[in-house]
Amino acid sequence: MASFIPRHLLLSLALSFSILLLLPVALSDGPEEAEAISHHGGQLITGILRVGIAWYGPIPRVQRRAILSFFRSLNTIQPSDDNLPQVATWWNMVESYQAYAKPGTVASPKIRVKVVNEVFDEEFSYGKVLISDFIKPLIPLATGGIPNTLALIVASKGVSVQDMCAGSCAQHGLLDNQTFVAVGNPEDECPECAWPFVASSGKTGEVMIPPSGDIGADVMVKLLAGGLAGAVTNPYGDGFFSSARGNHFYEATSKCPDLFASDQIPVDPETGAAFNVVGEKGTKFLLPAIWNPKTSSCWTPL
Repeated sequence: MASFIPRHLLLSLALSFSILLLLPVALSDGPEEAEAISHHGGQLITGILRVGIAWYGPIPRVQRRAILSFFRSLNTIQPSDDNLPQVATWWNMVESYQAYAKPGTVASPKIRVKVVNEVFDEEFSYGKVLISDFIKPLIPLATGGIPNTLALIVASKGVSVQDMCAGSCAQHGLLDNQTFVAVGNPEDECPECAWPFVASSGKTGEVMIPPSGDIGADVMVKLLAGGLAGAVTNPYGDGFFSSARGNHFYEATSKCPDLFASDQIPVDPETGAAFNVVGEKGTKFLLPAIWNPKTSSCWTPL
């Protein structure tokens, strides 16, 4: 009698194979050995940045609140007695890339960020492994058909986002000529992406308390910040990045991994939580370092 493979196993094997085809080539060189980031002639996102969000899976309210607060904080400067850096200070560094894309530019225009659409898919309509084939149908849902809108896919804990555990903690790119960013909650599945709020065998240093009190919320804000910076400075794959062997390259924040302060990361005296910027209403965040195109070095708000 001829043997057969159950249909569910065939689907599982096919999905696993497709994931393998999409994994980036690993490099022996780390970001510190890679070339400096430079402009490769392509356009950047400028002016008004519209963002549409697809919340994929049951995203807790505290996590949605932290992400939306981060977006509102990008263009918000609030008077402060303690002179702490603000989220907008961090965003200013992203905006500064415009001047180095167009030599002779004196000042970098502001990039105004506005969330224009939100949709919810709590039932995992496309499964719990989001490769590009399943990210693609979520993009028009996120944008709501609004032109010139960046699609953001935010996946809940338990969802594997493409390449999240293969050296790329946040995804951004172009699908069907549409820019997108995709982030998941890696606190259980990929602790290396959740550091410094989750212990990881590949990381050194003290595990920090998240400023919001929710690990997933602050990890996803950290990853989203990196993905957003990459999407703005290298939206079409020919903007700012460092050349490297294989098909892997480093961008604005991935060139400066696991760096949050020039010295010691400050902690909130009341909660003990780590942060390096404040946002709207004094909300604290821990954002990644960015490559400074002016000094050709990693920059942190503190």
